[in-house]
Amino acid sequence: MATPTSSLPTLEVALETDHPDSAVVTNDEWERWFTQWGQQMALEGSPIGAYELALKLTTDAEIAALNQQFRQLDQPTDVLSFAALENDFPVADELLATEPLYLGDIIISLDTAARQAAEAGHSLRWETAWLAAHGFLHLLGWDHPDDPSLVAMLDKQSVLLTAVGLKSEKVG
Repeated sequence: MATPTSSLPTLEVALETDHPDSAVVTNDEWERWFTQWGQQMALEGSPIGAYELALKLTTDAEIAALNQQFRQLDQPTDVLSFAALENDFPVADELLATEPLYLGDIIISLDTAARQAAEAGHSLRWETAWLAAHGFLHLLGWDHPDDPSLVAMLDKQSVLLTAVGLKSEKVG
């Protein structure tokens, strides 16, 4: 028997776009994709089944500044994730009963994404979704300190993209 849609978790996306190519994925698509990914990953922690994250689509200059500030790397990167659930601050039960559980922030450089897409021979749309799925998994505690965990994470990204109807565009 199918679960009623209303009992499935929802995931609200606070989208900030300050890049000219940010329309490569619509706001509605982001909401739908992250909600489907959240359902697929069986999100837990919110008694009301409501979650939230922030997604920022930006430039190499801005992500390089963040990369320097938080990772001490003086260069742009494709995606940064800041998981809110990694801190030791408890969330009040009263708040969880009425507000979405905040998962964290994902920042994607569309400049780097465009270069990577061109090098790999696939669309900016697919690359951006791929990076968003990667960032989302980081928000949920996934990491890739070694080759086996990286392979597992990349496999899960592929599963997430397939779930929203995005087939691999990788060539060769």
